[in-house]
Amino acid sequence: ADLFDVLDQPTELDEGTTRLDQVSGHIRFNDVTFQYESADSPVLESLNFEIQAGETIALVGPSGGGKTTLASLIARFYEPSSGDIYLDHIPLREIERANLRNHLAVVSQSVTLFNDSIARNIAYGGLSGASADAVREAARDAQALEFIEALPDGFDTLVGDNGVLLSGGQRQRLAIARALLKDAPLLILDEATSALDTDSERAFQSTLERLIAGRTTVIIAHRLSTVEKADRIFVLVYDQIVEHGTHAELLENGAHYSRYFDQQADETLCANEF
Repeated sequence: ADLFDVLDQPTELDEGTTRLDQVSGHIRFNDVTFQYESADSPVLESLNFEIQAGETIALVGPSGGGKTTLASLIARFYEPSSGDIYLDHIPLREIERANLRNHLAVVSQSVTLFNDSIARNIAYGGLSGASADAVREAARDAQALEFIEALPDGFDTLVGDNGVLLSGGQRQRLAIARALLKDAPLLILDEATSALDTDSERAFQSTLERLIAGRTTVIIAHRLSTVEKADRIFVLVYDQIVEHGTHAELLENGAHYSRYFDQQADETLCANEF
């Protein structure tokens, strides 16, 4: 029954006709409000901000504050209830949805894998024509090569339904390898390192720096250590951006971000005592 429910869902409506061969990555939100149909109030309300081409923006704040929804609007998984989002000064709604997503890579905490080989899970869909060398390089840059080569069949190893034979951290490394292989100018990282422990995530910082270099990047992360080096950090609290700035600027402000940072520092200290 679940399968038929999915098949009965309406196809995404797409009135966009503009196709972009290249994207620089400038994004602008102009008075954007979004409200789910079943909700009593907006998740995001009257947002106005710009992301410069090649800039790395981090979104932090409490659960339910609208971080993932904001990122989903950029990918046109949802359409704004009102207002407009622009990519390179063109309204997103005017850009063909498939063309937009060709310029976009998304790495989320929920990684979808197919019951196929590791190589085909890294290079699938539009990436299926990638060479074995390119797939291997992406895996190496995602720090996945060591565990892949330790498997009996290496890149030919079957991962099971939705990657059940791999750990959460291994699945996320494969998702990051996909993003590296795609080499898209727009990148969304939604809790992309949530399955890694703190030490692994710290060792992973150099990989993240390579991944975001030269791309317009939106990072959503609970651990503030992941977002400290972002060009700007936006703090979302209940439908609004309540403050923004660099890590140092926000700590100096002593407001929302500073309190989040102090709270995480206390939690880390307590964890290290046991």
